[in-house]
Amino acid sequence: MIKLIVSDIDGTLLPDGGHGLNPELFEVIRKLRAQGMQYAAASGRQWVSIERLFDPIKEKIFYLSDNGAYVGLCGRNLYLNTIEPQIVRQMTKEIRREGLAPLISGPDVVYLEEQDSSVYDWLVNGYQFRVEVVEDLLAVKEPFIKVSAYRPKDIDPATKTIRERYKDQLKITISGDMWMDCMARGVNKGEAVKLLQESLGISPMETMVFGDQMNDIEMMNQAYYSFAVGNARPEVKAAARFQTDVNVRDGVLKILKLLVEE
Repeated sequence: MIKLIVSDIDGTLLPDGGHGLNPELFEVIRKLRAQGMQYAAASGRQWVSIERLFDPIKEKIFYLSDNGAYVGLCGRNLYLNTIEPQIVRQMTKEIRREGLAPLISGPDVVYLEEQDSSVYDWLVNGYQFRVEVVEDLLAVKEPFIKVSAYRPKDIDPATKTIRERYKDQLKITISGDMWMDCMARGVNKGEAVKLLQESLGISPMETMVFGDQMNDIEMMNQAYYSFAVGNARPEVKAAARFQTDVNVRDGVLKILKLLVEE
């Protein structure tokens, strides 16, 4: 029996940066919970963004935010994995030198420098993050759980040098075509799923996950019922055991509805 369902958001439930889930998803999750299944949203997004997106059922799901650096419930942080401030500030300088927009995430706020107004609009109006604009990111006080680089497109080739230089100091992932996210070593969605499984007494054989990007591969390895949506990257499809329809045709919802007992 499935006891835990975990889904990525951007590219899996929604187009990247979207903020309007199919209302039917909320009712299906309520029914699955009544049948004894837990639901978790696993994303590179901030927990505030996840909570706003799932507002009608925000008290009924787990949040695996910031690519697994934060694990929590509505209004309560259960697990936080922080990065050494010195490494965050070094990475911020590197991102600047490459001509990219740096962002620093604390547990509850994303910090952004004043000159990046277009990124601010994207974060606040697209992802619905809680954002604070500062004059200098290097002056922001810890704790930090993530440092990110933003580029409107082609983030992968644009960050190749940085990723090679810091690969032994940070867990670095590419999320879509716009984001590079850096967390403490050992942090990823798969480890967050594992932590949740161990806390709830749920095995990988009782777990179902959905994803589309490279930062979803670790959690594919943490569940027997691993699904790539139809628009997923080839590497994710290769890592998953199963495949469903594309995100814009509610591929995840189609599978979840099959689990609902009539």
